[in-house]
Amino acid sequence: MHPSLLLVLLFFPSLQGFRWDRQWLVVNQRGRAYTQRVEPKLALVEVNLPAEAFSEGWQPTKTSYLEIKAPGMDLLKISLCKPPKVSDGVSVWEWSGSALDEGDEASKWFTNYLGKPSRMVRFNAASETRPVDPVYAQGYSIMFSDMFPFMLASQGSLDELNKLLKEPVPMNRFRPKYFFAPFSGSYHISCILVDGCEPFSEDLWTEIKISQFSFQGVRLCSRCKVPTINQDTAIAGPEPNETLMKYRSDKVLRPDKKQQGKIYFGQNMVCKESLTEGKAKLVKVGDPIFVLQKVSTAAEAVA
Repeated sequence: MHPSLLLVLLFFPSLQGFRWDRQWLVVNQRGRAYTQRVEPKLALVEVNLPAEAFSEGWQPTKTSYLEIKAPGMDLLKISLCKPPKVSDGVSVWEWSGSALDEGDEASKWFTNYLGKPSRMVRFNAASETRPVDPVYAQGYSIMFSDMFPFMLASQGSLDELNKLLKEPVPMNRFRPKYFFAPFSGSYHISCILVDGCEPFSEDLWTEIKISQFSFQGVRLCSRCKVPTINQDTAIAGPEPNETLMKYRSDKVLRPDKKQQGKIYFGQNMVCKESLTEGKAKLVKVGDPIFVLQKVSTAAEAVA
């Protein structure tokens, strides 16, 4: 089969996700995670990392910063060196534990921006482990992702969906967190975005190879309200979820399975170990994607 091609720069995959992805979290005064589901203004927050942060083996120095911007706010600079203060009682969905607190300046910034008490924390990988649901992927872990470390979707699927919509939507509706790569001058969505395959064929992929890495498809990606939030305005509307309900619901894709009113776009994945030890650990735009295993229909896929 002719391989599909990678469209989005990925840098360095790990068992927990891409480097730097989902390491930080904004929480309320009880330590509970804020998300766009309840705070859509978070869509307007932009982050900027230094170019060298994407070099293999690079470690931050005292002059290395994560820069955070939002409308009406001054620039916030967060040291990429891990902070010493620990916050207990941080929680995301089913998980709770300790996290590294990014300090009072970050707390004040997000408190002012959201209009409610907030703190910014960083995942404490030295002391905490957040396992992926073993029903779907035994032995894997994540940081502050919802459920899985990677999400894969195809440009063909987005194009097909946009044919059904009155107003097209960009891919950032489906993996909205992004970073700015200063060496390329462009934004990159933190998902595996591919081209050159039939629309929604990624539903069927259970194992793929990119560069020296093998990824396992573990579950169709069910969608919440976040795809309805315009990432440029933070305003929510009915689409694309209304259209997805008509064409991409469990009732349509999995009529013989238990119905839960879910809609699907993309495939959740985990990264297996590098297939060839000692090879470069970078994956990049233009890398071919080889489908190693797949099921025959979406009804056979795990969801």
